[in-house]
Amino acid sequence: MGAPMIAAPPATLASCMQALAGILSVTFPFFALVLCGYLAARSRLLPLDAVPGLNMFVLYFALPCMLWRFGSTTPLPQLFNPVIAMLWLVAAALIVAGTAWLARRRGAGWPDAAMGALVAAFPNSGFMGVPLILALLGEAAVGPVMATLLVDLVVTTSLCIGLSQWGAADEHGPARAVGRALRGVLRNPMPWSILLGALAGALGFAPWAPLQRTVHLLADAASPVALFTIGAVLARSQAQVAHAAATNAARLGDVGVITAVKLLLHPLLVWGLGLLALRAGGLTPAVLTSLVLTAALPAAGNVSLLAERFGADNGRVARIILWSTALAFFSFSAVVALRP
Repeated sequence: MGAPMIAAPPATLASCMQALAGILSVTFPFFALVLCGYLAARSRLLPLDAVPGLNMFVLYFALPCMLWRFGSTTPLPQLFNPVIAMLWLVAAALIVAGTAWLARRRGAGWPDAAMGALVAAFPNSGFMGVPLILALLGEAAVGPVMATLLVDLVVTTSLCIGLSQWGAADEHGPARAVGRALRGVLRNPMPWSILLGALAGALGFAPWAPLQRTVHLLADAASPVALFTIGAVLARSQAQVAHAAATNAARLGDVGVITAVKLLLHPLLVWGLGLLALRAGGLTPAVLTSLVLTAALPAAGNVSLLAERFGADNGRVARIILWSTALAFFSFSAVVALRP
């Protein structure tokens, strides 16, 4: 009787390595630019005093032009999809409630509990998410990312700022904080850029050709400068808190926990809620993929500024942003590899 034939194993290892190389060819340049900005500011090759100016260029010039351009070409049902908004709000509310409760149990005050919750629920979808997911999935995937950005800028941020003042001695503390948050939203050019772009697209409005070319030049500069700026802002935040001998981060001991919530629990929660919406016919698989990748992004860098403004421990928040950005190179690439 002859020996049994053993089928040759498929070349899975070669396929996996090829897929990994393809993923890294897209994700590596983005995180490498963040690292360049961090090293430039950390070594003082880029003066720390220049970082706010660089940030203002991105926030008020380059990024609004990029968001306006995408807003004008994105179908309105993608930007204002009630299913996407509700899914993202439910996920954010669960993350905020759970993270704030855990911080309060560890003895944190309301400002630290609220800003820790915000840094766990607010991904860096503006500076990093739009260009990165565009490179991965194409322009059709940008609409859901901008829809989540609108929700986070208008609702999640306002909620957490109000929560940060919950224990204020003044009985009008939370109301005043929410009012300040709403005024901040009105002054933030990012949601206005998306909305005005959507309006221009709906009306078929096209700017004067030289002006449109100027907008496109600024939009093209948004991705590399924004990524470089993320790294510079992280280095500056770290330098600002390095002199502190002891911080609430050491007392609370939750930097690693919140980092894990942002990079692992948030995308898992969005994926689970998205599956329910998918089965109900409210989402398509492509939109769900965009939402999960957005949730897998590192924490938004502007939360550090909010923490400082509203009396929270900025050192703790800065460490969460720094670690989530560093580890996201691996976790985000893993989520990309696992997507269908």
